[in-house]
This record gives sequence, structure tokens and C-alpha cells, in this order.
Amino acid sequence: MKKLIYLMMMCCAAWTVQSCSGTKSSTEAADSANSAKIDTAKKDSSTAGAPAITVNETDSKFAVDAANGGMAEVALSKLAQTKATNAKAKEFASMMITDHTKANDELMALAKSKNITLPATISDDKQKTADDLSKKSGADFDKDYIDKMLDDHKKTVSMFEDESKNAKDPDIKAFVDKTLPTLKMHLQHVQTIKDGMK
Repeated sequence: MKKLIYLMMMCCAAWTVQSCSGTKSSTEAADSANSAKIDTAKKDSSTAGAPAITVNETDSKFAVDAANGGMAEVALSKLAQTKATNAKAKEFASMMITDHTKANDELMALAKSKNITLPATISDDKQKTADDLSKKSGADFDKDYIDKMLDDHKKTVSMFEDESKNAKDPDIKAFVDKTLPTLKMHLQHVQTIKDGMK
């Protein structure tokens, strides 16, 4: 009976997420799905064999935000590969695609093992940034792309540093600690490019 109740709750949660996805961004839908899984796990931790999320809400929120940021870095950098005129910006974009695709793949595998739902697409605000950037060209594009990469990497490094200190799940902490040096290197690299554009 518990299995049937659990199955019904998961179906309702999935239906709710699916029906709300028309009005929620992909990141909001992922956060909602993870919250539902955490609530279900708290209510019935005795359900044998049930696929429960294995991390707390803070760690799952970090995973969703990191996935959203990583996908956005790749999307903006793919745009830069076709639109950038500055050779260093193009080179940086290539590095972003390689490094962030690798990190995104690692995060997806980790999330799957922890039953964390990740967003399927970038958030609405990040999509708007990509849309706005796609309308630019030449030196304006290069400047805005590098400015965006600098701003995003400052925020991302800060987010990863916070998660490194506060992560409860050891596997998520290991992912963070492995990825953080690369993010810091990206930040230094993009700062150097920005300084050279002045």
C-alpha cells in the first residue's frame, strides 16, 4: 500500500511540474520537482526501493543553479564562436565550451546518481541575455560577451566557494572542489582579456 501511495504522490508531483512548466522556467520546474522529492522522502523514508532524492534542498538548489549557469556559458560561448571578432574572445569561447561541457556532463551524472532533477534548458533571464547578445556584432559583441563572462564567473566562483563550505553531500562537495580551480582560472583569464580590451 505504501508503494502505491508513493507512486501516486510521484505521479501527482510529475503532473504538477509538467503542467506548471508552461508558466515556470526550466530551473523553477527543476527546483519544484526536487522539493517534491525531498518532501516525499521526509514523509515516507521507510518506502523500500523508492527513488528518493539523496541530498538536501540547499545542495539540490546548488545543482540546479550550477547546471543553469553551465548551460548558459556554453550557449553564450557557442554564439561567440560565430560572432566574436576578437581572437582572444574566440579562444576563450572555445575553452568555455570544452570546460563547461565537461563539467555539465559530470554534474548530470552526479545529479542522476542522487535523483536530482536538473533544468532541461537555460532560465528565462539567461535566455534573454543570449537573445540580447545575439543582436550585437563586431567590437560591441566582443565587449559585451567578455563583460558577461567576467560577471558570470565572479558570481559562479562565489557560488561554488559558498557550496564548498556548506555542502552536506560529500559527492557534491567533491564535484565543487574539483571544478572550482577551473572556474577561478576562467575568471583570471577573462579578466586579462577584459584588461587588454581597454
